[in-house]
Amino acid sequence: MSRALVLNASYEPLSVVSSRRAVVLLLREKAVMLESAEGTWHSERSSFAVPSVIRLTHYVKVPYARRIPLNRRAVFLRDESKCQYCSRPAENIDHVHPRTQGGQHTWENVVAACRRCNTKKGGRTPSEAGMRLLRQPRVPRRDGWIMVTLGGSPDPVWRQYLDLAATG
Repeated sequence: MSRALVLNASYEPLSVVSSRRAVVLLLREKAVMLESAEGTWHSERSSFAVPSVIRLTHYVKVPYARRIPLNRRAVFLRDESKCQYCSRPAENIDHVHPRTQGGQHTWENVVAACRRCNTKKGGRTPSEAGMRLLRQPRVPRRDGWIMVTLGGSPDPVWRQYLDLAATG
């Protein structure tokens, strides 16, 4: 089933819902369609374009800042499933500053790594192991939660509504 991006009345991304849920929001006049996908939904008396991006008609106050959970899937998405030491396909996550040496489990200290590099590095820092990071790890971009929700790239139509300029 296709999905739709839901924007607040202020055009801030709120969530990703099924296209069926998006049609319900449109029919109840709680949202307006900004972009449509290929295809049409049919009922007994009507036809509707499949929504891709909708905007709520009334502003919804979000009481918290959305945070991306630090887990294997999210790290692999941020690092594009490539080892951050040699750029081969990643199989593990690695703490740049090892936890055995006081390193924290934070976005700035965790990278995707292949088995070979992870074994070579062991419980040492990259400099102690004679290795170099290809790219410094950082917290994912503001709207990175969408990537984690979808498990990959969003619909290209959504890019203009998302903060995808910052690299992850």
